[in-house]
Amino acid sequence: MTQPSPSVDLTSGVLLAALALVWGGSFFFAEVALSQLPPLTITLFRVGLALPVLFLVVRIKGIQIPGGARIWGAYLGMGALNNALPFSLIFWGQTQIESGLASILNGTTAMFGAVMAGILLRDEPLTSQKLIGAALGFLGVAVIMGPSTLTSFDPRNLAQLAVLAAAFSYALASVWGKLFLAGQPPLMNALGMVVGSTVLMLPLVFYVEGMPRLDLSAEVWCALIGIAVLSTALAYLMYFDILRRAGSANLMLVTLLIPPVAVGLGAGFLGETLSREAFLGFLVIGLGLVVTDGRLFKVIANRRHRPADAPE
Repeated sequence: MTQPSPSVDLTSGVLLAALALVWGGSFFFAEVALSQLPPLTITLFRVGLALPVLFLVVRIKGIQIPGGARIWGAYLGMGALNNALPFSLIFWGQTQIESGLASILNGTTAMFGAVMAGILLRDEPLTSQKLIGAALGFLGVAVIMGPSTLTSFDPRNLAQLAVLAAAFSYALASVWGKLFLAGQPPLMNALGMVVGSTVLMLPLVFYVEGMPRLDLSAEVWCALIGIAVLSTALAYLMYFDILRRAGSANLMLVTLLIPPVAVGLGAGFLGETLSREAFLGFLVIGLGLVVTDGRLFKVIANRRHRPADAPE
């Protein structure tokens, strides 16, 4: 007999909203930090400052830190795919486009993830439902970027493609984690991943952007601490708690909640405005996520076929 999938109770719902707030806030924090720092340096600060927080949590929880080249090689790969590469691409993208638009394009992660899992993982087949969801996601992106993307060179177009590449990297990371890190404690995976991304970013930042500046304004330091402690360390703690309580399918709902948070913060504090095409594209991407998830249509179908006298 199949077990029912976990549901979103009140606690999980509050955690889901809080996770959307701290992850959506990462686009806002990055926009503030970009006023004084280049993109790769912000990525280094994000993972480097999150590292001691996650290390402390792992030690308090009594989780054993594994040894061996194989597991740390897997953490290095996870750090590259889930932190170093996507963070850097998104932060560079935000030098050309608004934080709200970056968050909307990042919303394609779930659809990329469903497609890549279907191609690379045997236990997650690529269904017609996932393909339709992915097609809607790409249609939403096309609406946002517009027909001029194919006819003219525009740095904004490159920036949008960079954010899409980041979403694709996140999707590959989910497959990587399932293939190589499934047997490890989730919090240890978070710590190992951040260690891996810090190791990767240190030489890259020194080579490309030089010694990181420390003479920053209080506003930028607050943004860096916010993106590291809230949007990275705390976000991962909430992420794994929601995963345990409500399951991965419910966790995907956060992808729909992040863009409104980022758009709201950008409009309220940074004076950003988005075009009608951006909002229309978000609606199409959101529909793609609903199709990919599939549960809403199952609920509607069950209600239509339920006898009139059946209990709710």
